[in-house]
Parts: sequence; C-alpha cells; structure tokens
Amino acid sequence: MLEIFFVIGFFLMLLLTGISVLGILAALAVGTFIMMFAGLFVMALKLLPWLLLALVVAWIWRAVKPPQLPRY
Repeated sequence: MLEIFFVIGFFLMLLLTGISVLGILAALAVGTFIMMFAGLFVMALKLLPWLLLALVVAWIWRAVKPPQLPRY
C-alpha cells in the first residue's frame, strides 16, 4: 500500500516541478522497480525467522521419527 502512495506522490511532485511527461514516466518506472524489489527484500527479512523455525522443526521431526523400512 505504501508503494502506491509513493508512486502517486512522486508523480504529483514531478508534475508540479514541470518536468516533461517522458521524464515523469521514466522516473515512475525506475521508482516502481526499486520499490517493488525493496518490498520483496523486506518481506523476505520478515519471513526469515519463520522459515528458520520451519527448518528446525523439520530437522527435529526427522531426528525423532524412526526410519521406515521399505515395504517391497
């Protein structure tokens, strides 16, 4: 949601300063690209503790569970 506010505000400020439409579109494309990857990076950092917890639980589950013999 913050990315949309950034893009709208960025667009309006560029319009107010009198930059050409081509410059506005190029700046919007670059800003959107940077904000998209920054959001993905932050989301990965927020999910990292849960991913590590899932790895630890799976590791403990495999260590505690006895190995199964093949039935063929």
